[in-house]
Amino acid sequence: MTMIVFRYDKTFEGLLTAVFDAYFRKTVPGELLAHGEPVPLFADEVHDVVTDRTKSTRVWKGIEKKVPKKPRNMILHVWLSEQPGSDMLLFRYICRIFDSPDGYAYNLADECVFEVRKLAHKVSREGEFLRQFVRFQKAGDDSFFAPVSPEYNALPLAIAYFTGRFSNQKWLIYDVKRRYGYYYDLKNATEVTLEDDGHLLDGKLDPRLMAEDEQLFQTLWKNYFKALSIKERLNPRLQRQHMPRRFWKFLTEKQE
Repeated sequence: MTMIVFRYDKTFEGLLTAVFDAYFRKTVPGELLAHGEPVPLFADEVHDVVTDRTKSTRVWKGIEKKVPKKPRNMILHVWLSEQPGSDMLLFRYICRIFDSPDGYAYNLADECVFEVRKLAHKVSREGEFLRQFVRFQKAGDDSFFAPVSPEYNALPLAIAYFTGRFSNQKWLIYDVKRRYGYYYDLKNATEVTLEDDGHLLDGKLDPRLMAEDEQLFQTLWKNYFKALSIKERLNPRLQRQHMPRRFWKFLTEKQE
């Protein structure tokens, strides 16, 4: 059996272009690698995918014709998972969508569909956690800042919520793990990166950059949180289940 390897730029458009090339060449890769990544010794052929917007758009439009919105969202969610092998999982899933009758995307008896749905659910849940657990801090220029560090790259899934919910204030939500974020200027949310973001890792805005009343509001919020807590009903295990510990360092009420 011939072992074929596709190398691409590890972008979503690149993955869709790889699908296009596979059908055009009538060859199915056994592995997807990044450009420059070592090729397995047992590989018989290596194809370098050149990302092409025209090709990727054709593939995506083909997906839109075959499946409704929910499976398409699942594809995007799995891509945002950044999990090892998730690109190959999506490659197989997309190819089966094209090769199978309508309705395949909901066939949970198929292992590929089951894995895509399971991983997409995890990413979707992480996006919901972001909507629940983002805590803004007010800066001296009246803008608001919130650091996050989700397990998956779920920040893009939550931005529409924040632009709608906090449309009357400027804010920046920054993923310190992936070193990028979104800045909202009262009109649009734009992706940004900060040159020096090392000081954001502890989740606290530099006191010199805080608004004068921000420390007071944080203290009031902590006291309110403590006042609501009933010592006899504390359930740390249940709390960790509904409020994952990885978010705690960014929660005002959890900071000393």
